[in-house]
Amino acid sequence: MLSIGPHELRNNVLLAPMAGVTDAPFRELAWRFGAGYVVGEMVSARSDLWDSPKSRLRRCFGPTDAPHVVQIAGGDPLDVADGARRHWLAGAQVVDLNFGCPAKKVCRKAAGSQLLRDPDLVIEIVRATLAAVEVPVTVKMRTGWSRDLRNAPDLACRLEDEGVAALAVHGRTRECRFMGSAEHDTVARIKARVHIPVFANGDIDSPKVARRVLAQTGCDGVMIGRGALGQPWLLGDIAGASFRRRGPVERLSVALEHVQALHAFYGETGVRIARKHVGWYAQRMQEQCVVHDGDWTELGKQFNRLEEAAAQLDYLGAHLSQAA
Repeated sequence: MLSIGPHELRNNVLLAPMAGVTDAPFRELAWRFGAGYVVGEMVSARSDLWDSPKSRLRRCFGPTDAPHVVQIAGGDPLDVADGARRHWLAGAQVVDLNFGCPAKKVCRKAAGSQLLRDPDLVIEIVRATLAAVEVPVTVKMRTGWSRDLRNAPDLACRLEDEGVAALAVHGRTRECRFMGSAEHDTVARIKARVHIPVFANGDIDSPKVARRVLAQTGCDGVMIGRGALGQPWLLGDIAGASFRRRGPVERLSVALEHVQALHAFYGETGVRIARKHVGWYAQRMQEQCVVHDGDWTELGKQFNRLEEAAAQLDYLGAHLSQAA
């Protein structure tokens, strides 16, 4: 059985942490559909943000978070260690350190994938964090800073030596951001050099692709990020090694349930947050469903114009009735 520290995973398909996406409602859906392990949204190590409304919501974990995993981003070893300790004392069972986020606003603060330019600082952060908590520490990173600095294989060995429990590696450099295709040859080199679990990440959007990446890399599992947008069942499909085509009725039913959960979790703010998710559901329907009555993307466009929670629910309910 695959484990991270003392925590046994129910399968080897993990939900990646995505800021603004993998909140409690999304994680609950992914878990219910069969994800083996889910990670909360990235949080800042900064202590002054601990009590912000956004940070408090990102600390909300439920029974489907098994274990309760928090991902922390920061560039100062003491700050990250302090943040990790606060989250551990608040109930975190695994601390994941972010050395992979390519967003400019994160990298400008010398955090995320920016740190891959300074492996020694990465090790300082990891060492300080391990000393601050009594739970497993994992790392999510990219293959390096640029095509000329794909230093993740060497860094992975150092991370294992420090005591990191598992690695998730996105098959792009920081320089690539999300452009082009993920390359998993570097991920394979990482897996060949360490003994801890390694999870491949990047452009894995179907059971077929997952099987190919696992065969190519020898990794212990896969971590799914953007592929799950608008289709939280994808992780369960990959874990089951089969793709079941879902029609509009099933997809709209899940979208409606998701929107209801967002309204309940966020209150008024949930109306705004629901828009992007429904846009993703609509995009997936356009890509994967036979269109019987117009353009599915129009559903997302019209939904974006709705200002009230009741109007959003009525709109999706009406489309669900029409599709049935």
